[in-house]
Amino acid sequence: MLSALVSDNTKAADVYAGLKIPIYQGEAKDRDGDGVIDKLDACPKEVGPEENNGCPWGDADADGVLDNEDKCPNEAGPTENGGCPWGDSDNDGILDNEDACPNIAGPLENKGCPWGDADNDTVLDNVDQCPDVAGTVENNGCPAPAPKVTEAVLNTLSAYAKTILFNNGKSTLKDASKAVLDNIVEVLQEYPDAHFTINGYTDSSGSEALNQRLSEDRASTVMTYLIENGVSSSRLSHKGYGESNPIDDNSTAAGRRNNRRVEVVLVKQ
Repeated sequence: MLSALVSDNTKAADVYAGLKIPIYQGEAKDRDGDGVIDKLDACPKEVGPEENNGCPWGDADADGVLDNEDKCPNEAGPTENGGCPWGDSDNDGILDNEDACPNIAGPLENKGCPWGDADNDTVLDNVDQCPDVAGTVENNGCPAPAPKVTEAVLNTLSAYAKTILFNNGKSTLKDASKAVLDNIVEVLQEYPDAHFTINGYTDSSGSEALNQRLSEDRASTVMTYLIENGVSSSRLSHKGYGESNPIDDNSTAAGRRNNRRVEVVLVKQ
């Protein structure tokens, strides 16, 4: 334009004018204000997350757990199980939330756990009348009662005791008596609940005080032998009676021999 105005050769000039009309575009609408514009919002009038297309999460199974957090959206279940119904993994009829052993079948009365056998006697605890002590099936899981000492057994002990011999005037045993005492040990061990006392006696030869002490020592010797060979000391006691309680006439050699004796007497069973 400046060139045209100052030039002498300019014959004409074209002049152009323009008109600018601004067009303003408004912001995209989001009527529910959930951050998802209406044209992309499947629920434009309800607030909902973008990952659900702007719609609120539903609860298809009406269990109170929204579908986005419900592991079983089509089956009603409690919140503590992620919206899924409780199962029964071991098929014992007790739901896992109430089953103390959910992976091992067991009865309801034992909280879904199988019955144990605490004492390992093959009798299950629910029927074992002595669950902490091993026993037999025949005795309902309790130990079989110890056998009772019979009259025949006492007669056997008495016969053995009559053959216990001591060295003359002493409390030491003759060697032959040890085999007899071993037999007595075997008998006593067959009756572990029975208690016995060992009584010692002498004849009337010698002073009464000497005989008393000798009878006590001989009874003690017998008891000590029995204990050392396996009989529990808690089951035995001993006592000396000296020359009292004779069973025969002290005026004869045979009678005195019979009066010098040891007796194994049953105290309780």
